[in-house]
Amino acid sequence: MAKKKKITKDMTIGEVMNMSPDLAEVFMGFGMHCISCPVSQMETVEEAGMVHGVDLDFLLQKLNENLK
Repeated sequence: MAKKKKITKDMTIGEVMNMSPDLAEVFMGFGMHCISCPVSQMETVEEAGMVHGVDLDFLLQKLNENLK
């Protein structure tokens, strides 16, 4: 059985969005509208979380829970 991919803090926002475009709703729920920003292709989940003052562990938990 294949192991499900997991989103990590070192992944870029762009990588996460490529895994599942539906995760845009999770980012938006945290007030992170950076998903369409050109910087999202270089900015990691950790960096974006810091900029937006988001609890990184909680964000990662929600992203992984909603990963399809």
